[in-house]
Amino acid sequence: MPIGGRGAGLGLGGLLLALVVSLLTGTDFLSLIGMREGGAAVAPAGTESPVRDSQEEPMVEFVSFVLDDAQSTWARLLGGRYEATKLVLFRDGVRSGCGYAGAETGPFYCPADGKVYLDLSFFRELDRRFGAPGDFAQAYVVAHEIGHHVQNVTGTAQQVRQAQRRNPGAANEYSVRLELQADCYAGVWGHHTGRKGVLEEGDVDEGLRAAQAIGDDRLQRLGRGEVNPETFTHGTSEQRARWLRRGLETGRVEACDTFGQ
Repeated sequence: MPIGGRGAGLGLGGLLLALVVSLLTGTDFLSLIGMREGGAAVAPAGTESPVRDSQEEPMVEFVSFVLDDAQSTWARLLGGRYEATKLVLFRDGVRSGCGYAGAETGPFYCPADGKVYLDLSFFRELDRRFGAPGDFAQAYVVAHEIGHHVQNVTGTAQQVRQAQRRNPGAANEYSVRLELQADCYAGVWGHHTGRKGVLEEGDVDEGLRAAQAIGDDRLQRLGRGEVNPETFTHGTSEQRARWLRRGLETGRVEACDTFGQ
């Protein structure tokens, strides 16, 4: 996925690429590149960030592009129902409308304040610990959390919480279905972005590997050496990859009905 990059800055080729992406997506990516202050990363519009490390600046630009592009896609798909979210970048810990969260929590969406929270160090974990490197793997993580925002906007998340209160014994099953739908929604975004010619060969495989890497069964096997399906909250590696692929292949919101299947 040739957006953003790693290093001190962008050369002429990167600037030309940013111009092309801006024209394709309607996002003023060139303005994102210029947002620098005293050598520190400054979060672009739609992003809140206490991170002030110039080495992380390309990553800040990258996740901000994914945020803007995904929100543009959902605004087209949902029309006036869609309300924009914000991405909060943090390091070590953060206070959200859902309480305090440390870096070990991983990326999360808080329905109480309608924001996505991300510690950029998670991307290193995704690469080194879980074996899922690549720009599109990282984009999938952001798009998944935006998928939760879509569920909040459309009322699906509220319906699930009500169902969990009525039937506590099925709470984990409802949670799995909610997470798999967010995976599918991430794929829907990827489908529409791919039609703009932004994705490179191998990007889809990166996303699928990331989905497989953070399945409940794999994480439990890595963490405690055994798998307990009754405690699943996000779905198996196979399920997560399958629903992400469905969104990628169809690009249709209605194809993501994880509750009816």
